[in-house]
Amino acid sequence: MDLRELIEAVYRKELLVAVRSGEKIPYAEDGAGRFDDKSGDICWWTNGFWAGLLWQLYAYRRNALFRRTAERIEKKLDRNFLSAAGMDHDSGFKWLLTAGADLQLTGSEKSKNRLLLAANDLAGRFNPAGGFLRAWNDETGEKAGWAIIDCMMNLPLLYRAGKLTRDPRFSAIALRHAETARRYLIREDGSARHIAVFDPATGAFSEELGGQGMGRGSSWSRGQAWAIYGFTLSYLHTGRRAFLRTAERCADRFLSLLPASGLVPADLCQPADCPYEDGSAAAIAACGLFELSRATGKGKYRAASRTLLETLAGKRCDFSPARDGLLTHCSVAYQGGEHNIALIYGDYFFTEAVLKFLDKEIFLW
Repeated sequence: MDLRELIEAVYRKELLVAVRSGEKIPYAEDGAGRFDDKSGDICWWTNGFWAGLLWQLYAYRRNALFRRTAERIEKKLDRNFLSAAGMDHDSGFKWLLTAGADLQLTGSEKSKNRLLLAANDLAGRFNPAGGFLRAWNDETGEKAGWAIIDCMMNLPLLYRAGKLTRDPRFSAIALRHAETARRYLIREDGSARHIAVFDPATGAFSEELGGQGMGRGSSWSRGQAWAIYGFTLSYLHTGRRAFLRTAERCADRFLSLLPASGLVPADLCQPADCPYEDGSAAAIAACGLFELSRATGKGKYRAASRTLLETLAGKRCDFSPARDGLLTHCSVAYQGGEHNIALIYGDYFFTEAVLKFLDKEIFLW
């Protein structure tokens, strides 16, 4: 596979989508091959990924359309700050890929302000009794003690805020959450739980929940990919080798459960005859394995990353102009009906992975 030809195919595809999508904030592809628009649900967790993809390609080719579109999305997200219920654990996904990218590429002070607003809100979700960032919001308090593996990918918002402000409290909170996740969200065999439940008053761990995986004790593939990439990122930001060792355990478990086809299932423990795939998990894992290889010097992780990328490119990418989505087989969760569809975060991480191998990525985490 020629990676330069691959990134050019991605660029041509996303240019068409950018022209066709206009003011949209894409999330999932509909039955007609067009991305929907989450502008009306401005607090949705994926609303930063399209802008992040555009910033990556803007850095690659300096197309002004990509920059303008990404900047409009960043401004739209200002409405999210006005909703307490809409500010949640996914602030990193929303603002690292919008305001963070803008700040990195243009030096925008408005973007810096947005990044710090988001970081301060995320830090406010910290539960000191249990040492974790609370996941989701609810009016009953039922979820007040919930922590999830996804948050490992949102911690870089706090690490970056700490560096920007020279205030150690941000990194201290991120580090505490990562330590708690390492102890309670990663099982002895290296598989990741999606949800860990703690007593919010005492911090005592009580149980795990199946969440978006097949059930308790299974291995939701996207959650496993978040763990590989997320613990690697915490190592890169802190230098704590325990996080690097955890990332390796998660990576080894992920790779040991892959089917011979190399196509990642929605849950790594699902029955062999289950047709659900998750190309987004494959793309996230490809990014995480690439960074893990650089951090450890172990070529097996780079080789695994390349294999995942080549498998997606050869079997699960649609480069035609007829459809908006790039990765064709992503799943929202194991339970539910949204399977084997295009999702914007799958397209983002696929693009990020290709750019990593070309040494053309802007590192947003």
